[in-house]
Amino acid sequence: MPSHPTDAWSRRTWLQGAAATTIGASLPFAVQAANAAPSAAPAATDLSGLTLRVAVYKGVWRPLLQAAGEANTPYKIDWRELNNGVLHIEAINGDALDIGSGSEIPATFAARQKANVRFIAASHEDLNNQVTLARKDAPIHKIADLKGKRVGYVRATTAHYFLSKQLAEAGLGFDDIQAVNLTPADGLSAFARGDLDAWAIYGYNGQIARTQYGARTIKTGKGYLSGNFPVYANPRAIDDPRRHAAITDYLLRVQRAYAWANRNYLAYAKAQSAETRVPVGDLVELFNGRSDDYALGPVTETIVRSHQEVADTFQRLGVLDGPANVAPFWDRSFDRALAAGARGLSAA
Repeated sequence: MPSHPTDAWSRRTWLQGAAATTIGASLPFAVQAANAAPSAAPAATDLSGLTLRVAVYKGVWRPLLQAAGEANTPYKIDWRELNNGVLHIEAINGDALDIGSGSEIPATFAARQKANVRFIAASHEDLNNQVTLARKDAPIHKIADLKGKRVGYVRATTAHYFLSKQLAEAGLGFDDIQAVNLTPADGLSAFARGDLDAWAIYGYNGQIARTQYGARTIKTGKGYLSGNFPVYANPRAIDDPRRHAAITDYLLRVQRAYAWANRNYLAYAKAQSAETRVPVGDLVELFNGRSDDYALGPVTETIVRSHQEVADTFQRLGVLDGPANVAPFWDRSFDRALAAGARGLSAA
């Protein structure tokens, strides 16, 4: 995810007028969809000849479905590799994509800008891989020790959010540290050189900092982040009965594949490694230290409230230029199918 989503928006003028990093349909349209909550289209819907345009991150949905035996879909999938949520939303907003995914952060900017996008489900992922790290030789053992220190983070991302929450809990704010906004790659280089005392980061870069540079974990994102990662969807695709049916089928495949991966993670790690070149052992180590199992589920009121808390926090921090009401952008029309799928997996 870019260090500051608004940079991407200003460059592209929100793809002909809708904000480029956002995840919500135009407000009245989204309200209609959220209230309607129709059931999934009948299983007998003919999906042959249909192509579903799906944005993916390297090493995630595509190898997951293949490894889990869920890749034989009755429709064609046009995979689009876009490795941050801003780009997923941007493509959906420009009608170049049917579904994508990302954190609550791009979705928050989407709600603020009323982009032509909706959120239809949420995956639940590892929060122990979202970390505040200290250099091995730094006199930092708790968040309060960050006062006056050089702390890297990625603006307008989950790292910005959980670091702000951790600082506030310790009675500190961003004015009490030397906050340095860096991309993940630049942050890793700065951390390796010793230009940072601590670093709030997510994903594999944090693992590299620990394994290669001896970084110590001061806090993880657990307790500060929801762990909810929305699935983004194109309103046009939701409103088309055949595409709605295809998206429903796709979501259920991902739901089953996550359940499979929790039981067969080594096999999934091998599939991930083949696509990302990240060593299998590192992927397994991350999985073994996970905060929770992976899952995909329906929209709940708790998910919506968590998202609103992100929006309110970012407004207080001055990252958002005004309030964002996220609730109207959550579409509930896939809830019934996903809830039934979850019950079936629990009973299996």
